[in-house]
Amino acid sequence: MSQPNIGSDRPEGVELTLVTMVFDASEPERLLSVLAKYVVLARGHEGCRNIDLAASATTPDRLVIVQKWESAAAQRAHFDSAAMVEMAEAATPLLSRAPAIDLLDSISAHDLA
Repeated sequence: MSQPNIGSDRPEGVELTLVTMVFDASEPERLLSVLAKYVVLARGHEGCRNIDLAASATTPDRLVIVQKWESAAAQRAHFDSAAMVEMAEAATPLLSRAPAIDLLDSISAHDLA
């Protein structure tokens, strides 16, 4: 199934890349500590608009990170950063399964008109 070409008519210079990262924890309190440190460090990275850490209200032991980046290039550079690598290495043994990571293109209200 092909993806709709929503957002292709954005005003020039408007770009926002979103990332969701879903973690199911085998050791929730330890994972929360790892992810909280990562979020604080990542917020200072170039191109970061915002990063939030949340706990699922419907799935026990699930933590979610939502990231907003000024551009796909900034997001890619961040994924290669020491903070991202350190978080991945520290989080892996604390997970009950592999994290679900999704890259998203934002859709603004003017894209829907």
